[in-house]
Formats: sequence, C-alpha cells, structure tokens
Amino acid sequence: MKKRMSWIAMVSVMTLMASLLAACGGSGGTGASKQPDGSSSEAATTLRFATWDTGDALKIEQEIAKKFEESHPGTKVQVEAYADGFDQKLAAGFGAANPPDVMYMWDFPTYHQSLEPLDGYASKDEDLNIDDFYQGLFNYGKIDNQLYGIPAGFTTRVVYYNKKMFEDAGIAYPSDGWTWTEFQEIAQNLTDKSKKQYGFGVRAENDTYDLQGLVWSNGGSFISEDGTTIEGYMNSKETAEAIQMLGDMLKNGSAVLTGGKGQQSGEDIFKAGKIAMWESGIWPLESFREAGIDVGTVEMPAFEGKPVKGVLAESALSIAKDSKNKDLAWEFIKFYVSDEAIKMRVADLPVRVSVVNELKKDQDPLYKPYYTMLERSDNTPAFLLNPKWNEVNRQLSAAVESVMFGSDAQEVLNQAVKDSERYLK
Repeated sequence: MKKRMSWIAMVSVMTLMASLLAACGGSGGTGASKQPDGSSSEAATTLRFATWDTGDALKIEQEIAKKFEESHPGTKVQVEAYADGFDQKLAAGFGAANPPDVMYMWDFPTYHQSLEPLDGYASKDEDLNIDDFYQGLFNYGKIDNQLYGIPAGFTTRVVYYNKKMFEDAGIAYPSDGWTWTEFQEIAQNLTDKSKKQYGFGVRAENDTYDLQGLVWSNGGSFISEDGTTIEGYMNSKETAEAIQMLGDMLKNGSAVLTGGKGQQSGEDIFKAGKIAMWESGIWPLESFREAGIDVGTVEMPAFEGKPVKGVLAESALSIAKDSKNKDLAWEFIKFYVSDEAIKMRVADLPVRVSVVNELKKDQDPLYKPYYTMLERSDNTPAFLLNPKWNEVNRQLSAAVESVMFGSDAQEVLNQAVKDSERYLK
C-alpha cells in the first residue's frame, strides 16, 4: 500500500502546487503558448474530472472523456483517478482552493459548501431532460433542499442466489414477496457444515449505511426523521430485532461470518459455491458470472406484515464552487449522463428511464429486482439528516460488529446511544 500523507502535509503540498501553477498561468482555463515559428496560439481549456473508479470502469470513463473532447474542440479532459485516496485528495484540493472542476460525489453533508448549487443549471437546461431521470435519485444529492449533484449511476441491494445449490437441494428459487422467515428457513436447509457449506454469508464488518434497508423494513431507524434524536430510534425494539436476526443466524450456524481478519470475502466464498445466498449491490454480478456461477437475483425479503424498504448507493456528479470552467463543467456533466455515455458504463445501473426501457433492463430477470428495490428506496439515510452523523456512526458500527460476534443487539445499541448523544447536543 502507498503511504498516506498527513492532512496538514497534503494541504501544504497542494497549496504549493497551486501557487506554482498559478505562477505559470493556472491549472485550467486557457493560456497562450509559443509555436516553433515564434507565434502564439491559444492553448486548449483543461477540464479536470476526479473519479474514485479504477480498472475497467476507469477505462470507460477515459473513453467518455475522449468522446466529449471530440464534440468540444479546444477542450482537454484531465481524468484524475483518486482510487482509495479519493476523499483525502479531494479534501486537499478543496483546502488548497485547487479542486477538480467536476467530480464524483456522494458525501454531500461534508462537501456541499465547496460545491456549486446546480438547481439553476438543471431547471433551465432543457437538454438535460431532467424528467427522464428516476426522480428519487435526486433526493440523495440535496442538502437543505438545494441540489448539488446530478445522478450518474446507482445500485440498490438484492439477494444473490446460487441456482445449482438450490436445485441440488430440491428447493425452489426465491421470488419477490418472500419473507425473512422464509429466508432463514432456506438458509438453514442449504447449510451442510460437513461440506463447509452455508445458506448465507454475514459480513464481520457491516457498513451501517447498507443495513438501513433492513432496519427500515422492520419499522426501525437509526435516527428521527428530523435528524435530531437517536434515543428510541437507534436502540428501538425494531432496530435491535433486525440486527439481532443476523447475529442469530451466525449463532445457529445457518450463516457464516465473512470478510473478517484472515477470512475470505463473501463474494469469494459465493464464487466458490460455499454459500447459497449473498446480499449486495450490482458490483459483484459480473464477477459471479465470470466465475461460472449460475446466479439469480431477487428483491430483499420482507418482515411479516411490513413493506420492504431499500437503500441506494448512488454516484453523482458535482461542480466545484472554485471552478473557473463551470459552464464547460456543466456541459461535461450533461454528456456524462447522456444516453450514449450511460450505455457505455456497466459498473452501475442506468439512471434514465428511457435507457432502461430501451435496454429492457427492468424486464431482465437479473436486473429487474434492482429496479423493484428502487421503487422501495424512498427513506432518507441518516448521514443526510445530521451533519454530525459520522461521530455517532462510530459507536453504532462498533455495536453492530459486536452483535456479529455474539453480543446482544438491544444491550449494545442502548450503550451506543448513551455514548453518542453528546454529539447531537
């Protein structure tokens, strides 16, 4: 792993770089350059685009950048791949007043003050065709009812299942409308410890963001709708029951712990044919198919008598408030979320209704559950409700992890609330 610079050192370096670049004519915009004959010509405008993607997804983004350049002569798109260091590098850029012009964004509570509000662009530009987007996606890019991000891609969460394991056990494939009771029975029936085979995989370290769909489905929540209270929410009976269910499956042996220290990831165990069901977003689907797994997908189960709720993982595009090329940045965003560019990207799901209809994604049995869950994903995540959620979440994450290792959910959540309430005052 690459060594990470400290916050202060990083900001200092970025500040120095910004000063040097400014002295040489700036990091973006246009400038005159000398030709061999001594004449000068106007240099191309450089538009910086920051992404967290790597590998094939990054290559596709670079191709999109090239296509944008072709349709915008005199423009050079500089794709900056920050990978795992995305947040640190982005924060350093903002701190040095030298951020990329356009960037992927999800953490709007942290960064929105450094971003350009996009309501004016989105409402006035008919070329965006804003009504063609799945409207619920815009809720994740707003702070105080102001829009800071245009949806670029998303995923909901579904249950993957190994069809062969179901067939070998003589168990019918799960279908939309199933319950957590049915889920647990299936997991028990598909467990054979003598073969080191389990019905389900549970993460040793769960992202509490992803667990919200499970909690909402049982009528619980981590925080009140106005974002001010966690007592009676984060430690409610409904919240505790939902999380305890995962701990109980580990205790009774119908599920196996994955991804902990010295343990394989759930994706790898699923690909090895040792767990029958796995819960995730769109990300591992291609790798499952490449591994030769005859895989199916189904919407998340319901708690008896309660509606299924989902949570979105969304990538949006934002413009830096300090950008000198805001209009060009907006044109790039429009191109990035155009039909053409959306069809090029396969690492997430299309955000436009027209593209989904054209590709018949919502009719494909593998993809349909993601869009079914999108209709069920209308709750607001906790991190968008309170600016101090990160501090609270540290206690919550520790509590959830302890449940996976045998602690009682109600007890540890009660303690997490006590330890966290000071952050909300």
